[in-house]
Amino acid sequence: MLIFAAKIKPMNNATNTHIIHEITPLSDKDCFYVAERVKTEFTYPIHSHEEYELNFIEKAAGVRRVIGDSSEVIGDFDLVLITGRELEHVWEQHECQASQVREITIQFSSQLLNESLINKNQLESIQKMFTKAQNGLCFPMRAIMKVYDKLDTLAQEQGFYAFIKFLTILYELSLYVEEARTLSSSSFAKIEPVFDSRRIQKVQKYINANYKEEVRLEQMAEMVGMTSTSFSRFFKLRTGKTLSDYVIDIRIGYASRMLVDSTMSIAEICYECGFNNLSNFNRIFKKKKNCSPKEFREYYRKKKIIF
Repeated sequence: MLIFAAKIKPMNNATNTHIIHEITPLSDKDCFYVAERVKTEFTYPIHSHEEYELNFIEKAAGVRRVIGDSSEVIGDFDLVLITGRELEHVWEQHECQASQVREITIQFSSQLLNESLINKNQLESIQKMFTKAQNGLCFPMRAIMKVYDKLDTLAQEQGFYAFIKFLTILYELSLYVEEARTLSSSSFAKIEPVFDSRRIQKVQKYINANYKEEVRLEQMAEMVGMTSTSFSRFFKLRTGKTLSDYVIDIRIGYASRMLVDSTMSIAEICYECGFNNLSNFNRIFKKKKNCSPKEFREYYRKKKIIF
């Protein structure tokens, strides 16, 4: 069993001096490192780091997982990949009563597979997975069971064979990328979603630049040379959302980011993010996040401040 300790320090920026930045033990001479532990409770604060992270937790039903602006209570098994640089995350005790929780954390550099290698055909699925995991990626049980034996013994491997086993884990997980769920909203994570369609890319770019303004279906359809009906079906097929839901999610993501990073009032954030009615903003936010904007801000900040 390999156990590593990490250092933490506050990140200094203009908006928030209480974000915890983890200094991982990953050496420039190592491809990755593994931290495996059995624990009785989760005490590590919400944090971020530059390295990619694959985190597996077993027998921890009731733990709350926070990735960006996503907050979920997990079951007995949880496997998440995070490739978003500085995307805040934490697993906290919440309602977990287990006394023998197993956690395996693998951290590795974004340059593990450099650009000339990751773009090869044989690694296309891994590249797609890394891109999707910028928002945090939660794998289904089928994927967990597929790689469980390799995760179970990775910490005991050494040298070249450990590296090959880790690459195999990444590849096998990448085969389930379509079933895996993205967690944090893109606007909160400051990530632009990647779509294959040039028409969707054009609309996406416009919405990201003009989400504070009214975004009309007819206007977007005209922009890409389609009828409103055809565009509506096309957009839903390619993004999985209606245009109105997509715009709302973008606005809520930006609002969540501002609730965490700024001292602006909730009313100011409401109007700054394109909502023209405070009560409507509160209602939609609660529907999307299962808490009010005020509760979100208080909860998130409480988890960040440890000094």
